Amino acid sequence: MIGYISRRVLSLVPVLVIVALVSFFLIHFAAGDFANIYWRMHAGNTSPTKAQIEQIREERGLNDPLLIQFFRWFGEVIRLDFGKTLYTKEYVAKELTARLPYTLMLATAAVTIACIIGIPLGILGAIKAGRFLDGFIRVFASSGIAIPRFWLGLLLMYFLSYKLKLLPLMGSGTVYHLILPAITLGVSPAATLARLTRANMLEVMNNEYVSTAYAKGLPNSKVILKHVFRPALIPVITMIGLQFGFMFGGAVIVETVFSWPGIGKWAIDGIVWRDMPILRAFLLVMSLLFVTINLFVDIAYSFLDPRIRYWT
Repeated sequence: MIGYISRRVLSLVPVLVIVALVSFFLIHFAAGDFANIYWRMHAGNTSPTKAQIEQIREERGLNDPLLIQFFRWFGEVIRLDFGKTLYTKEYVAKELTARLPYTLMLATAAVTIACIIGIPLGILGAIKAGRFLDGFIRVFASSGIAIPRFWLGLLLMYFLSYKLKLLPLMGSGTVYHLILPAITLGVSPAATLARLTRANMLEVMNNEYVSTAYAKGLPNSKVILKHVFRPALIPVITMIGLQFGFMFGGAVIVETVFSWPGIGKWAIDGIVWRDMPILRAFLLVMSLLFVTINLFVDIAYSFLDPRIRYWT
């Protein structure tokens, strides 16, 4: 197991280097001339002269080849120095450290809601397959996947905050501020988990060893939980890990709708400001979070299925 974990951790290194390289060049060409952006951020709406632009390019090393600029930037990133933002002039690492816990809190709350709602509904749908309850669960699953997050967020804000005054409209500060964005972010993964859990449960229930368990006289609850649910849970764990990673992408929209001070809203601000240091840091951190979650999911496999032995 230790050897497997070590190999997986080492395999993350080239992935992150490639992500850093691609994000650096994409943002460089998409954002435009860094010297002009830097001047606009620091000098307002005044038009710079060619000499002033050239001075900025010389001071910031923009006249060097792009590959040299990348290695210089990546060397600073390894030392956890992402530079300063162009808009606020604060250190990127400082703002990232302040905002990342909010996004992790939101994603954790959303995936918890998704598991609490989606997995039990999937189990019920499999047990009551073909009945009214199963049809209701399938309608919920289809609707939950189809509803856009921003529309659902606005709908919840209108009814639960504006009309009923039950929860804060937006912002942060208390656990009540977390409820609406967490529900908005968690509904779609809950629907996905419900469909996947139901499908896997039905597939496992058709196996011969399940019929044998019933023939031995085991109670229905024991057969479902021990002989059906556990084998069906392995693909669900994979989906939970993937959904947890995708939630960081979905958080960009949800955090903007609810003014939640996470890295998603921060990235939107960076796009508006065309702030390249923010966007580079955001893409790199998001990639690191996603591959780390996948690593934990792979490790969890061996505990759910004894047949899996990564250490051999």
